[in-house]
Amino acid sequence: MSKKENYIKGKMGESLALEYLKKNKYKILETNFSCKIGEIDIIAIMKKKYIFVEVKNRSSDRFGMPREAVNYYKQQKIRMVAQVYLKMKHKEDVDCQFDVIEVLDGEINHIENCF
Repeated sequence: MSKKENYIKGKMGESLALEYLKKNKYKILETNFSCKIGEIDIIAIMKKKYIFVEVKNRSSDRFGMPREAVNYYKQQKIRMVAQVYLKMKHKEDVDCQFDVIEVLDGEINHIENCF
C-alpha cells in the first residue's frame, strides 16, 4: 500500500473516531495537534478531563490488533506532546486521560484510560 493510500485510510479512521466521540458527547478541542516532538490525533474534553486520543485503523488483524501499535515508545511520545499542548494552553494542573480508538474493518473499539 502506498503512502498516499495509508494517509487516506488513516484519515478515514480518524473521521470515524471523531464521529464516535461527538456522538458520545465529547467536546473536540483539537485534531491532529502537532509540535516538534510529534502529533496527537484527537484532543477532547469530557467532564472537565482532557482526553488525548490515538487512533489506529486497520482493515484486518493480520499483523495484530490496531491497539498493539501504540507501544511504550509511542505512549511516551504522546505524553510529551500532551504536556506541550497543556503548557501552551496554560492548563498545567488538570486531569488527563490517554485513550486509544482502534478501528478494525470499520468497527470502533474505544479503549479508555489505557496508559
